[in-house]
Amino acid sequence: MENEEMKPDTSGAGESDMALPKKRFQAKIEDFTCEKCGFAVVGNGFTNHCPKCLWSKHVDKNPGDREEKCGGLMKPVGIEGTQAKYNLLYKCEVCGYQNKNKVSDKDDFEAVLKVARAKKPE
Repeated sequence: MENEEMKPDTSGAGESDMALPKKRFQAKIEDFTCEKCGFAVVGNGFTNHCPKCLWSKHVDKNPGDREEKCGGLMKPVGIEGTQAKYNLLYKCEVCGYQNKNKVSDKDDFEAVLKVARAKKPE
């Protein structure tokens, strides 16, 4: 077995987390109805929250993969960043997972200000 090249198992048998790494970002163009406010959201492949109320949903392990089973609503709990780039901070209401998403130019500016003025999460 000396000098034998190691190759990944691509047969599908014995699949595990040790298999080839998955792509970290997957653009998915999906329209959805916001489960918090009912707004009809038109997706563009990068849409990850409602532009009206800013709530999101815990559906991804990696952006766009839709592999997270939790499915809880993600509450916008804060803002971070600089004038050139702001992120919304989120916390899942079911499992407590925390994440951040970029503020979009399509987001309701008053909703963004409301989140920014709210008490920061502990």
